[in-house]
Amino acid sequence: MAGAAGLMTLLLSLPAAGEPLRVTATTTLVADLVRSVGGDRVRVEALMGPGVDPHLYKPAAQDVRRLSRAEAIFYSGLHLEGRMTDVLENLRRRGRKVFAVAEAVPPDQRLADEEYAGAPDPHVWGDPALWALAAEAVARGLAEADPAHAATYTAAAARLREEFLRLREEGRAQVARIPEDRRVLITSHDAFRYFGRAFGLEVVGVQGISTTTEAGLADVTRIADLVKRRGVKALFVESSVPPATIERISKDSGARIGGELFSDALGTPGDLRVHGGRRHDVGTYVGMLGHNLATVV
Repeated sequence: MAGAAGLMTLLLSLPAAGEPLRVTATTTLVADLVRSVGGDRVRVEALMGPGVDPHLYKPAAQDVRRLSRAEAIFYSGLHLEGRMTDVLENLRRRGRKVFAVAEAVPPDQRLADEEYAGAPDPHVWGDPALWALAAEAVARGLAEADPAHAATYTAAAARLREEFLRLREEGRAQVARIPEDRRVLITSHDAFRYFGRAFGLEVVGVQGISTTTEAGLADVTRIADLVKRRGVKALFVESSVPPATIERISKDSGARIGGELFSDALGTPGDLRVHGGRRHDVGTYVGMLGHNLATVV
């Protein structure tokens, strides 16, 4: 009888034949990755919308309902969703299918949070090669939740890996056109260190890795002095961080605002940004990264 009951529980936990798997994802970046791997086999609901800062996001009652309806839950991890981490870990301990995709990045490839000893920098998607590892983690999670289509998910993650690595090489070639002494990227908060390591840029964030604390006057003065000393020509605002601090540094230093970058959240799907005749849909990971690279270069 116990074996029969266990089999019935397993069958009830699997998606109905022909029905898409109900997935809840935390951030827009994770939701896009799950859609890219899962295709028409998944129906993905994101808790956070475009431009929402995951460091500051606080789950609402409707989020708990969305999580309870999901057959699989995906989040970034490495403490990106600071205020949600306990909720997600509790769901995993209770036997729900919950997967932290950024934790697929091996520890020796993670950057350390310089502000909090022992904590990793969670912004791994800045390097497409690392985000390809997250895609493989998504494929494993979907296969666990929907084993009948495991091969489909594995093949999709392999295709994404090829696309991401190609994008990485194209980006490195773009950045190589910038004179070496000008390869300094100054942004609102320290979300671009993996991006900088991948593409050959020195990155300076006004705030630390998290946006939970605001930049102070000393931070503004320090960065303005650095801009003038290094002859930096442009600073960049971020879509999920208020622009006031960067605007103040621009005014104090004389460097112009070079454009808007997407850091912790994607843009609105279908929002096309045109660079050099190429259109980038900033509501997708590939489009967002292409836009960021073209804007910086």
